[in-house]
Amino acid sequence: MSLLESVKKQSLAQAHEVIQWRRHFHANPELSYQEFNTSKFVSDALLKMGLNPQVVTDTGIVALVEGKNASKKVIALRADMDALPITEINTFDFKSKNNGVMHACGHDAHTASLLGTARILSSLKDQFEGTVKLIFQPGEEKNPGGASYMIRDGVLQNPAPAAIVGQHVMPLLPVGKVGFREGMYMASSDEIYLRIIGKGGHAAAPDLIVDPVVIAAHIIIALQQIISRNASPRQPTVLSFGKVIADGATNIIPNEVNVSGTFRAMNEQWRQDGLQKIKKMAESLAEGMGGKCEVTISHGYPYLENNPQLTKN
Repeated sequence: MSLLESVKKQSLAQAHEVIQWRRHFHANPELSYQEFNTSKFVSDALLKMGLNPQVVTDTGIVALVEGKNASKKVIALRADMDALPITEINTFDFKSKNNGVMHACGHDAHTASLLGTARILSSLKDQFEGTVKLIFQPGEEKNPGGASYMIRDGVLQNPAPAAIVGQHVMPLLPVGKVGFREGMYMASSDEIYLRIIGKGGHAAAPDLIVDPVVIAAHIIIALQQIISRNASPRQPTVLSFGKVIADGATNIIPNEVNVSGTFRAMNEQWRQDGLQKIKKMAESLAEGMGGKCEVTISHGYPYLENNPQLTKN
């Protein structure tokens, strides 16, 4: 039996257990950098497979599956483990048990899939050459990203992989299909936090206040011009705001408004230029309207560029 046929046979045999693992992770989600129970579950499962998992960066896990001629070539497989601060409203029996936390981005499937892969590789290690490094990453959803901390702490050393393969669920793809794309694919991800400060007061006396709600509205609309009139139309880029907090009342204008959003780009130079333009425009608009805007930028991942040769193969 060929190695490919053996993998297919093992995949079918392991499918039920992978489903159970995924449902366990889904029912017990943990936020970024707090994946302690998830990490322990993964570590215990790897130990049962005869592997030697090591903790990297508090909740990250790394383990090696060594085949014949283990030092000949090393590749890494990576899965993320953290969940999102979202309240799940599903009704199935493995819905989240942690109120306000949910695996809404598929990391439960990623982790379960990599565990299943570990089990298959462990059972077939006499049939392939080289080493497979398994990386279970924390904190993918929160800047600066758990990958950066694991790299800092040496996850890509001893041994150093020649290539890394990660997966992500894609509901738009038909079941049974896997997608690949060479070159640039996923955008960079930076978080934008705006604190617009004015002078609150009674809504019936607008002449006595500096309305941060109106200033915030102008800033949100104006910042879209950075995309439509500064970014190249041939260069994908996105600026979106998903959270606006103006804690006033129907007749009370608050002292400040807080706005949060995301900026994504596929070009590092434009990424830096765009962030500077966002900061300058928000500050200038607020000042011109009599208020103040404090801009905080949380830098996340750079854009992803898949290796063409590895992707084609």
